[in-house]
Amino acid sequence: MVLLSPVLFLGAALAQRQDAEGSKDHPILSRMPNFYVYGYDEKEFDRYEFQTSDGKAAIEGHYYSIAYYLQDNSPKTPSNLQIIRNVENAIKRIGGAVLWDNGDRDATLKLELQGREIWIGVSAGDGGTRYYLTTVEKEAMQQEVTANAAAWSSDIANSGHAAVYGIYFDIDKAVVKPETGPALQEIAALLQKNPKLNIHLVGHTDSTGLFDHNLKLSEARAAAVVNALVTQHGIAAARLRASGVGQLSPVASNRTEEGRARNRRVELVEQ
Repeated sequence: MVLLSPVLFLGAALAQRQDAEGSKDHPILSRMPNFYVYGYDEKEFDRYEFQTSDGKAAIEGHYYSIAYYLQDNSPKTPSNLQIIRNVENAIKRIGGAVLWDNGDRDATLKLELQGREIWIGVSAGDGGTRYYLTTVEKEAMQQEVTANAAAWSSDIANSGHAAVYGIYFDIDKAVVKPETGPALQEIAALLQKNPKLNIHLVGHTDSTGLFDHNLKLSEARAAAVVNALVTQHGIAAARLRASGVGQLSPVASNRTEEGRARNRRVELVEQ
Protein backbone atom coordinates (compact mmCIF):
# COMPACT_ATOMS: atom_id res chain seq x y z
CA MET A 1 0.00 0.00 0.00
CA VAL A 2 1.34 3.44 -0.97
CA LEU A 3 1.04 6.19 1.65
CA LEU A 4 0.49 9.71 0.31
CA SER A 5 2.33 12.51 2.01
CA PRO A 6 0.22 14.92 4.09
CA VAL A 7 2.05 17.71 2.26
CA LEU A 8 0.44 16.61 -0.99
CA PHE A 9 -3.00 16.76 0.59
CA LEU A 10 -2.24 20.23 1.91
CA GLY A 11 -1.09 21.36 -1.51
CA ALA A 12 -4.28 20.11 -3.13
CA ALA A 13 -6.42 21.81 -0.50
CA LEU A 14 -4.69 25.12 -1.10
CA ALA A 15 -4.90 25.00 -4.89
CA GLN A 16 -6.31 28.06 -6.60
CA ARG A 17 -10.04 27.79 -7.08
CA GLN A 18 -11.26 28.58 -10.58
CA ASP A 19 -13.89 31.14 -11.51
CA ALA A 20 -17.40 29.85 -12.15
CA GLU A 21 -17.84 28.71 -15.71
CA GLY A 22 -18.83 31.53 -18.06
CA SER A 23 -18.21 34.22 -15.45
CA LYS A 24 -16.28 37.47 -15.77
CA ASP A 25 -15.65 40.67 -13.85
CA HIS A 26 -17.95 43.62 -14.46
CA PRO A 27 -16.55 45.83 -17.27
CA ILE A 28 -15.92 48.80 -14.95
CA LEU A 29 -14.74 47.04 -11.77
CA SER A 30 -11.81 44.72 -11.20
CA ARG A 31 -11.94 42.30 -8.27
CA MET A 32 -10.19 42.42 -4.92
CA PRO A 33 -6.84 40.54 -4.88
CA ASN A 34 -6.97 36.80 -4.20
CA PHE A 35 -10.72 36.45 -4.82
CA TYR A 36 -12.40 34.16 -7.34
CA VAL A 37 -15.89 34.21 -8.84
CA TYR A 38 -18.06 31.71 -6.99
CA GLY A 39 -21.43 32.68 -8.52
CA TYR A 40 -22.36 34.67 -11.61
CA ASP A 41 -25.56 35.80 -13.28
CA GLU A 42 -25.97 38.19 -16.20
CA LYS A 43 -29.23 39.16 -17.88
CA GLU A 44 -29.77 41.46 -20.82
CA PHE A 45 -32.74 43.00 -19.02
CA ASP A 46 -33.86 42.63 -15.41
CA ARG A 47 -34.87 44.68 -12.37
CA TYR A 48 -33.19 45.14 -9.01
CA GLU A 49 -34.13 47.21 -5.96
CA PHE A 50 -31.17 49.19 -4.63
CA GLN A 51 -31.21 50.67 -1.14
CA THR A 52 -30.82 54.47 -1.04
CA SER A 53 -31.05 57.08 1.72
CA ASP A 54 -34.64 57.74 0.53
CA GLY A 55 -35.72 54.11 0.45
CA LYS A 56 -35.67 51.52 -2.33
CA ALA A 57 -35.00 52.41 -5.98
CA ALA A 58 -36.08 49.78 -8.53
CA ILE A 59 -33.73 50.00 -11.53
CA GLU A 60 -34.25 48.13 -14.80
CA GLY A 61 -31.64 47.34 -17.43
CA HIS A 62 -28.56 45.19 -18.12
CA TYR A 63 -28.06 43.19 -14.93
CA TYR A 64 -24.98 41.59 -13.38
CA SER A 65 -24.76 39.67 -10.11
CA ILE A 66 -21.28 38.45 -9.08
CA ALA A 67 -20.31 36.60 -5.90
CA TYR A 68 -16.60 36.74 -5.00
CA TYR A 69 -15.03 34.33 -2.49
CA LEU A 70 -11.53 34.55 -1.02
CA GLN A 71 -9.04 31.92 -2.18
CA ASP A 72 -8.18 29.31 0.47
CA ASN A 73 -4.48 30.08 0.13
CA SER A 74 -4.78 33.86 0.38
CA PRO A 75 -1.97 35.32 2.51
CA LYS A 76 -4.30 37.86 4.11
CA THR A 77 -7.98 38.56 4.57
CA PRO A 78 -9.41 42.06 4.06
CA SER A 79 -12.02 43.47 6.40
CA ASN A 80 -15.58 44.02 5.27
CA LEU A 81 -14.97 47.77 5.46
CA GLN A 82 -11.84 47.46 3.32
CA ILE A 83 -13.85 45.80 0.56
CA ILE A 84 -16.66 48.38 0.71
CA ARG A 85 -14.22 51.31 0.66
CA ASN A 86 -12.26 49.84 -2.26
CA VAL A 87 -15.37 49.66 -4.41
CA GLU A 88 -16.56 53.12 -3.31
CA ASN A 89 -13.20 54.73 -4.04
CA ALA A 90 -12.93 53.05 -7.43
CA ILE A 91 -16.34 54.38 -8.48
CA LYS A 92 -15.74 57.86 -7.06
CA ARG A 93 -12.47 58.15 -9.00
CA ILE A 94 -14.39 57.90 -12.27
CA GLY A 95 -17.08 60.38 -11.27
CA GLY A 96 -19.54 58.21 -9.35
CA ALA A 97 -21.22 58.90 -6.03
CA VAL A 98 -22.19 56.95 -2.92
CA LEU A 99 -25.97 57.02 -2.51
CA TRP A 100 -26.14 54.95 0.66
CA ASP A 101 -23.70 53.28 3.05
CA ASN A 102 -24.57 51.45 6.25
CA GLY A 103 -21.02 51.36 7.59
CA ASP A 104 -18.99 48.23 6.89
CA ARG A 105 -21.45 45.85 5.23
CA ASP A 106 -23.36 47.38 2.31
CA ALA A 107 -23.31 50.36 -0.02
CA THR A 108 -25.13 51.65 -3.11
CA LEU A 109 -23.38 53.75 -5.73
CA LYS A 110 -24.39 55.47 -8.95
CA LEU A 111 -22.23 56.36 -11.95
CA GLU A 112 -22.84 58.39 -15.10
CA LEU A 113 -20.38 57.11 -17.71
CA GLN A 114 -20.42 57.97 -21.41
CA GLY A 115 -24.16 58.61 -21.37
CA ARG A 116 -24.89 55.47 -19.36
CA GLU A 117 -26.42 55.41 -15.88
CA ILE A 118 -24.96 52.55 -13.87
CA TRP A 119 -26.13 51.52 -10.39
CA ILE A 120 -23.85 49.42 -8.19
CA GLY A 121 -24.65 47.55 -5.00
CA VAL A 122 -21.84 45.98 -2.94
CA SER A 123 -22.24 43.77 0.13
CA ALA A 124 -19.38 42.26 2.16
CA GLY A 125 -19.62 39.51 4.75
CA ASP A 126 -18.16 36.56 6.63
CA GLY A 127 -15.23 38.55 7.98
CA GLY A 128 -14.10 39.76 4.57
CA THR A 129 -13.95 36.30 2.97
CA ARG A 130 -16.68 37.02 0.45
CA TYR A 131 -18.48 39.93 -1.18
CA TYR A 132 -21.23 40.47 -3.71
CA LEU A 133 -21.60 42.97 -6.54
CA THR A 134 -24.94 43.74 -8.18
CA THR A 135 -24.94 46.22 -11.05
CA VAL A 136 -27.64 47.46 -13.39
CA GLU A 137 -26.97 49.62 -16.42
CA LYS A 138 -30.26 51.48 -16.59
CA GLU A 139 -32.12 51.26 -19.88
CA ALA A 140 -35.54 50.68 -21.31
CA MET A 141 -36.25 47.14 -22.39
CA GLN A 142 -35.99 46.43 -26.10
CA GLN A 143 -39.61 45.52 -26.74
CA GLU A 144 -39.89 42.30 -28.71
CA VAL A 145 -43.56 41.47 -28.25
CA THR A 146 -45.77 44.15 -29.76
CA ALA A 147 -49.46 44.92 -29.80
CA ASN A 148 -51.20 47.25 -32.19
CA ALA A 149 -54.45 49.01 -32.91
CA ALA A 150 -55.95 45.98 -34.65
CA ALA A 151 -55.21 43.68 -31.71
CA TRP A 152 -56.62 46.14 -29.18
CA SER A 153 -59.72 46.67 -31.30
CA SER A 154 -60.32 42.92 -31.28
CA ASP A 155 -59.78 42.72 -27.51
CA ILE A 156 -62.22 45.56 -26.88
CA ALA A 157 -64.82 43.98 -29.16
CA ASN A 158 -64.50 40.62 -27.40
CA SER A 159 -64.03 41.64 -23.77
CA GLY A 160 -64.63 45.38 -23.53
CA HIS A 161 -61.03 46.20 -22.63
CA ALA A 162 -57.44 45.86 -23.83
CA ALA A 163 -54.17 45.89 -21.87
CA VAL A 164 -51.48 48.20 -23.21
CA TYR A 165 -47.79 47.65 -22.43
CA GLY A 166 -44.98 49.84 -23.71
CA ILE A 167 -46.09 52.97 -21.83
CA TYR A 168 -43.09 54.05 -19.77
CA PHE A 169 -42.65 56.24 -16.70
CA ASP A 170 -39.75 56.79 -14.35
CA ILE A 171 -40.19 55.14 -10.95
CA ASP A 172 -42.86 56.90 -8.90
CA LYS A 173 -43.38 59.53 -11.64
CA ALA A 174 -46.30 60.38 -13.93
CA VAL A 175 -44.44 61.93 -16.87
CA VAL A 176 -44.70 59.88 -20.07
CA LYS A 177 -41.21 58.97 -21.32
CA PRO A 178 -40.20 59.47 -24.98
CA GLU A 179 -39.92 55.73 -25.67
CA THR A 180 -43.69 55.51 -25.16
CA GLY A 181 -44.16 57.08 -28.60
CA PRO A 182 -44.99 53.87 -30.55
CA ALA A 183 -47.68 52.81 -28.05
CA LEU A 184 -49.28 56.27 -28.11
CA GLN A 185 -49.25 56.19 -31.91
CA GLU A 186 -51.11 52.87 -31.91
CA ILE A 187 -53.73 54.09 -29.41
CA ALA A 188 -54.27 57.16 -31.58
CA ALA A 189 -54.60 54.94 -34.66
CA LEU A 190 -57.21 52.83 -32.87
CA LEU A 191 -59.29 55.91 -32.06
CA GLN A 192 -58.90 57.40 -35.51
CA LYS A 193 -60.07 54.19 -37.19
CA ASN A 194 -63.04 53.93 -34.80
CA PRO A 195 -64.44 57.48 -34.56
CA LYS A 196 -67.42 56.36 -32.43
CA LEU A 197 -65.20 54.66 -29.84
CA ASN A 198 -64.74 56.52 -26.55
CA ILE A 199 -62.49 55.01 -23.93
CA HIS A 200 -61.51 55.08 -20.30
CA LEU A 201 -57.73 54.96 -19.88
CA VAL A 202 -57.24 53.07 -16.63
CA GLY A 203 -53.88 53.09 -14.88
CA HIS A 204 -52.70 50.00 -12.97
CA THR A 205 -49.72 49.50 -10.64
CA ASP A 206 -48.12 46.53 -8.95
CA SER A 207 -48.43 46.11 -5.18
CA THR A 208 -45.12 47.82 -4.37
CA GLY A 209 -45.66 50.91 -2.24
CA LEU A 210 -48.54 52.28 -0.20
CA PHE A 211 -52.10 51.58 -1.34
CA ASP A 212 -53.36 55.19 -1.36
CA HIS A 213 -50.22 56.39 -3.09
CA ASN A 214 -50.60 53.76 -5.83
CA LEU A 215 -54.21 54.84 -6.45
CA LYS A 216 -53.15 58.45 -6.97
CA LEU A 217 -50.12 57.47 -9.05
CA SER A 218 -52.14 55.21 -11.37
CA GLU A 219 -54.69 57.96 -12.03
CA ALA A 220 -51.96 60.55 -12.61
CA ARG A 221 -50.28 58.26 -15.13
CA ALA A 222 -53.53 57.63 -16.95
CA ALA A 223 -54.13 61.39 -17.06
CA ALA A 224 -50.64 61.88 -18.53
CA VAL A 225 -51.47 59.43 -21.31
CA VAL A 226 -54.74 61.26 -22.03
CA ASN A 227 -52.87 64.56 -22.18
CA ALA A 228 -50.30 63.11 -24.60
CA LEU A 229 -53.02 61.75 -26.89
CA VAL A 230 -54.81 65.12 -26.93
CA THR A 231 -51.79 67.38 -27.31
CA GLN A 232 -49.56 65.22 -29.49
CA HIS A 233 -52.05 63.25 -31.60
CA GLY A 234 -55.08 65.51 -31.83
CA ILE A 235 -57.56 63.15 -30.15
CA ALA A 236 -60.60 65.00 -28.81
CA ALA A 237 -60.47 65.21 -25.02
CA ALA A 238 -64.19 64.40 -24.82
CA ARG A 239 -63.45 60.89 -26.10
CA LEU A 240 -61.07 60.09 -23.25
CA ARG A 241 -61.38 59.71 -19.51
CA ALA A 242 -58.54 58.93 -17.10
CA SER A 243 -58.99 56.69 -14.06
CA GLY A 244 -56.70 54.77 -11.76
CA VAL A 245 -57.24 51.62 -9.75
CA GLY A 246 -53.74 51.20 -8.34
CA GLN A 247 -53.06 47.58 -7.42
CA LEU A 248 -56.70 46.48 -7.23
CA SER A 249 -56.89 44.58 -10.52
CA PRO A 250 -53.79 42.43 -11.02
CA VAL A 251 -53.49 40.07 -13.96
CA ALA A 252 -50.62 38.11 -12.38
CA SER A 253 -49.10 37.42 -8.97
CA ASN A 254 -47.24 40.32 -7.39
CA ARG A 255 -44.88 37.83 -5.73
CA THR A 256 -42.60 37.71 -8.78
CA GLU A 257 -40.98 40.44 -10.85
CA GLU A 258 -42.53 38.98 -14.01
CA GLY A 259 -45.96 39.25 -12.41
CA ARG A 260 -45.37 42.79 -11.17
CA ALA A 261 -44.25 43.83 -14.66
CA ARG A 262 -47.52 42.51 -16.13
CA ASN A 263 -49.53 44.35 -13.51
CA ARG A 264 -47.94 47.72 -14.35
CA ARG A 265 -50.04 48.67 -17.34
CA VAL A 266 -52.68 50.94 -18.85
CA GLU A 267 -55.95 49.44 -20.01
CA LEU A 268 -58.31 50.77 -22.65
CA VAL A 269 -61.91 50.27 -21.53
CA GLU A 270 -64.82 51.05 -23.81
CA GLN A 271 -67.12 53.73 -22.36
